[in-house]
Amino acid sequence: MGSDTIVAVSTPRGVGGVAVVRLSGPQAREMALRHLSVDALEPRHSHFARFSDGGSLIDEVLAVWFPAPHSYTGEEMVEISCHGSLYVQQAIVQALLDDGARLAEPGEFTMRAFLGGKLNLSQAEAVADLIDAVTPVQHRLAVSQLRGGYARKLNDLRKRLLDLTALLELELDFSQEDVEFADRSQLRQTLCELAAEVERLLASFSLGNTLKRGIPVAIVGRPNAGKSSLLNALLDDDRALVSDIPGTTRDTIEETLTLDGITFRFIDTAGLRSSSDAIEAMGVERSRKAVADAEVVLYVHDATTPWQAPDVDLDGKQVIYVNNKSDLPVAASVPSPSINLSARTKDGIAQLEAMFVERYQPRLSGDAPLLSNERHYGALLHVAKAIAAASRALDEAIPSDLVAVDLRDALYHLGTITGEVSSDELLTNIFSRFCIGK
Repeated sequence: MGSDTIVAVSTPRGVGGVAVVRLSGPQAREMALRHLSVDALEPRHSHFARFSDGGSLIDEVLAVWFPAPHSYTGEEMVEISCHGSLYVQQAIVQALLDDGARLAEPGEFTMRAFLGGKLNLSQAEAVADLIDAVTPVQHRLAVSQLRGGYARKLNDLRKRLLDLTALLELELDFSQEDVEFADRSQLRQTLCELAAEVERLLASFSLGNTLKRGIPVAIVGRPNAGKSSLLNALLDDDRALVSDIPGTTRDTIEETLTLDGITFRFIDTAGLRSSSDAIEAMGVERSRKAVADAEVVLYVHDATTPWQAPDVDLDGKQVIYVNNKSDLPVAASVPSPSINLSARTKDGIAQLEAMFVERYQPRLSGDAPLLSNERHYGALLHVAKAIAAASRALDEAIPSDLVAVDLRDALYHLGTITGEVSSDELLTNIFSRFCIGK
C-alpha cells in the first residue's frame, strides 16, 4: 500500500461530457474536502459540490468517498466527476498536486489494489484485458479471469502441490527413523492428476490467445483467383486494389472483421507462383509466412479454370477451399471443406461467414477456463516440467528432499502467475501496460 496519495484522470484523455478524477491514499478525503464546498463526505454517497482552488471556482462536481478498505485500491479513495473540459480536468488535478498529492504512474491504482490484497496478479492483468476488450468474446475472456474462475483453478493446483510438498518435507524431519508420510502410489497418482490439469490449461492457450488477439485467416491462392476481391467482399469495402493484371498484390494486407462477437484477422496475400520479379517474389514469400502463422487458411481457386493443387504447405492447417467466380461457368470442383461463391456478386459470402462462426462457437461453450495470457503460458510450461521431473524422481526412487525441490519449483512458477511470488521488475512490466488513472 502506498504511503503517499496519488491522483490522475481515470477517463480517456480528451473532451467529453464528464471526466473522473481519482484520488487514492491516506490523505485522499482530507485533500478533497479542502477544495469541496461540503463539510463532510458520507461513505459511498454522491455529493454535489463546488470544487474551488484558492477561492476560485473551477467546476461543479459530484464527489464520492470510498473509505478504506472498502475501495478499489483498499485505501482511502475519492472519485470526483467533473465536466469533461480539458482545462477543468487539468485544473482539478493541479489543485490536488499543489495540495501534496502525486501524479499516479500507469496502472498504479490497480497495482495498489493488488498490493492491498483486493486482486491477485492474474485478476489485475485481467483488468487491462477488460479495458482493451472490443468484442463480446474478448470481454468474456477478461471477465472470466477477473471473476477468479481461472485463479481458483490455479489456487487449487497450488494447494494440492503445497500438501504434497509439506508431506515430503515432513519426512525430512524424521529421516533418521526412515518414515514415509506420503504413500508413493498415491503421490504418483496425484502428480499424474496435476500434470493432466496443467496440460489442459496449456492446451487451451492456442484458442484462448487466438480469441484474445483475433483469429488470423490467410487468404491465399494463385494470381487472379480473386483473393483481394474476396477480402473486399468480406469487409464490404474496397480495401484491396483489384485488377485483371496477375500479381497486382505484392504485399500482405490485414483487416479485422467481427462475426458473432469473434474477431477474425483476414490477411490478403500475393498470388502463389514462381516469379522473376524480385518484388513479387518477396510478396510470395510473405504469403507463405502468412500461411504458416494462420489459424485458418482460405484457399481461393478460380472456378473458371481447372483445379490445381496448392503450391504451399497446408499440413496441420484448418483449410476452407473457396471456389470463386461461381457466377461464371464452373470448370472444376475443389476439395472439401469447400464453398462456391462469387466475390463480385457477394453470393455465398454470408454462408462463408457462417462457416467461420460454426467452427469457433462450439469451442467456446462450457465453463472451463481458457488460458489467454502469454506470461501465464510460459510459467505453466515451467510448472509442467517441474511436475514431470518430480514424477521421474519418484519412479527412480530418488530421495524425498530432491523430489521436494521439483515440487517447490512448480510452486514458485505458479506463484508468479497469482502473485505469491513477484518482483519489482515483474510488477513494473505488468502494470506499465495500463493507462494512467487505472
